[in-house]
Amino acid sequence: MSALSLLPARRPVPGVFVALTLTLTIGWLVVLLDGGQLFNQSTTVSLLHVAAGLGLVAVGQTLVILGGSLDLSVAYVISLSTLVAAETMNGSDGAILPAIGLVLVVSAGVGLLNGLLVTRFRVNAFIATLGVGLLLKGYLDNGYDGPAGATAPGLVQSLGYQRVGPVPVSFLLLIAVTAAAWFALSRTRFGHHLVAVGGDPEVARLSGVRNDRVLVTAHILCSMCAGLAGIYLASRLGSGAPRVGTEGLYDLESIAAVVIGGTALAGGRGGVIGTVGGVLLLASIDAIFNQLEVDAFFKQVIRGVIIIAAVAVYARRAMRKAA
Repeated sequence: MSALSLLPARRPVPGVFVALTLTLTIGWLVVLLDGGQLFNQSTTVSLLHVAAGLGLVAVGQTLVILGGSLDLSVAYVISLSTLVAAETMNGSDGAILPAIGLVLVVSAGVGLLNGLLVTRFRVNAFIATLGVGLLLKGYLDNGYDGPAGATAPGLVQSLGYQRVGPVPVSFLLLIAVTAAAWFALSRTRFGHHLVAVGGDPEVARLSGVRNDRVLVTAHILCSMCAGLAGIYLASRLGSGAPRVGTEGLYDLESIAAVVIGGTALAGGRGGVIGTVGGVLLLASIDAIFNQLEVDAFFKQVIRGVIIIAAVAVYARRAMRKAA
């Protein structure tokens, strides 16, 4: 029996969905007692919009974390992508496809740089991606004082605000990207190899896996997901925003969603379905606290408690299985 056949199955983590259900139920009751209404159309649409932006980044983050790496440059890639998209379109619907293509190429280039630093130059992923992020930050801070460019009206209308019933088109995009990532992880050689590399790089290498190629590919896909998130945010804002990624804390929030969803930070265990559950949980907490007009500081405290609790629960489960 090969080492790859011993890998844990990549399946949804039910715990995060139980937590999501409990959060929504308790939140609905608390908001109702406060005189509000949690499950109205405006709140639902807002929740799904928040989930769409964070979810696109978190799905990509899941890929690199599964491989035993991570990416702290995603927030800056998002900001850069909004600017590339808006400045390329410059208000023209005819430039939508070229703008999307250019964003994906630029973001893939950043991912390639991250991947090569981690694999070829053996730089720790935390340091490598943080360094690349700071390089992008320097470019953004030096080149832009504020919003720039103009998103094409067609993209603003379709991706930014159009809905199918109560579900925004952007959330449907998240579902499509999640489905593609799930298929890649569950049904392709790349997915099996990625989990193998995250589980035990040496065993994977001895099994014939080309570790470096797999990790570089994961970093490219992660940055491209951040690029998609940047395109979405450009459609919402109507222009490029040089600080939207960092102000939204998309780097740390995406890692939090991945961890809450059950993916091990050490790699080798987890999946994108659980990550989407983590994204929805964080978005639901935001929606509930916004309804209750809770102080922003207290909101972050609760988020921190949830992340610590999630990591503690999954660590305890791992220890029990090991025993």
